[in-house]
Amino acid sequence: MNVLLWIAVFLGTFIIMEGMAWFTHKYVMHGFLWKLHKDHHRKDHSSWWERNDLFFVFYALVSIGCFLLWKYEDIWIGLPIGLGILAYGITYFTVHDIFIHQRFKIFRNANNKYAKGIRRAHKMHHKHLGKDDGECFGMLFVPFKYFRK
Repeated sequence: MNVLLWIAVFLGTFIIMEGMAWFTHKYVMHGFLWKLHKDHHRKDHSSWWERNDLFFVFYALVSIGCFLLWKYEDIWIGLPIGLGILAYGITYFTVHDIFIHQRFKIFRNANNKYAKGIRRAHKMHHKHLGKDDGECFGMLFVPFKYFRK
């Protein structure tokens, strides 16, 4: 198997996952599954766990499904796709849950231009408490206006 093709599939999957996260966030989480996502915008409970975390579980199951296709059905592409989804999930958790929302109290002092832009964009997203009129649904790639100041 061509290693460059394997790496391209992995990196392509990671990049496509940002688009999937944006689409899912805008049209599913702020759409027909708002009931699962709204506790992320309005804390209506005292639990560390949010109903919104079920979206993370969904993508973890998709990743596991890809690993199973690779392992048991000998479909080579399942491994780089599964790892790409996993890598994006780890990145999402690190950036969104740890860095932005401080669910674990680390990375508090990151103040480079990119970190400030990501935080600013996410703050603008959370200023809208309802499911409508939202903005900035991406996580890693946000509009350039949030990096200016």
